[in-house]
Amino acid sequence: MPKAIWNDEVIAESDDTVVVEGRLYFPRASLREDVLAPSDTHTICPWKGRASYYTLTADGRTTPDAVWFYPEPKPDAKVVRDRVAFWKDVRVED
Repeated sequence: MPKAIWNDEVIAESDDTVVVEGRLYFPRASLREDVLAPSDTHTICPWKGRASYYTLTADGRTTPDAVWFYPEPKPDAKVVRDRVAFWKDVRVED
């Protein structure tokens, strides 16, 4: 089952993932709440829309903006609605 690992801990795990542009997107509900902190960062993807981010934080460790999601994806990107993707210090295994 695909999982996202940060600091040697599983922070998301699901067999309901989708691949978009080579990245696995996990259901938002599979992501642990206890490691999330809101971020003010936003970026724009021309075809997916405006991305928002979470910072990961636990046990004195922080990885800013390591999780992104599209709260209101454009119609062609509806597959990423209610899903999250990872980068930086997060290792995704499938």
